[in-house]
Amino acid sequence: MVIVILGILAAVAAPRFIDLSTSATNAAKEGMTGAVKSAFVVAIADLQTFPTVTELADNYVDGEGISAVATGVQVTIDGSTHIAPTFTDAACATATAAVGDTVRCVGSIP
Repeated sequence: MVIVILGILAAVAAPRFIDLSTSATNAAKEGMTGAVKSAFVVAIADLQTFPTVTELADNYVDGEGISAVATGVQVTIDGSTHIAPTFTDAACATATAAVGDTVRCVGSIP
């Protein structure tokens, strides 16, 4: 009887746990996206101009595993790397192509 109950609990709990880990990863991506976008605004206020990808990543985004890459700010979430994309125009249409490019818009981590 106890084994049957444990089996039922395992069958119900396992799918919920798997779904929660996906939700947690998505929440971490959203949180880090917000952090990079906030850092972008702080950088503009501090520099009185738009930052480069390197300036944004190295001087304004806090956290471990943060680095500038050609297409944005690379972050590490649960051991996996993700990129908050950066763009050279305010419409977020033209991606940065080098770490020295000026950032005028920050997109969301996919």
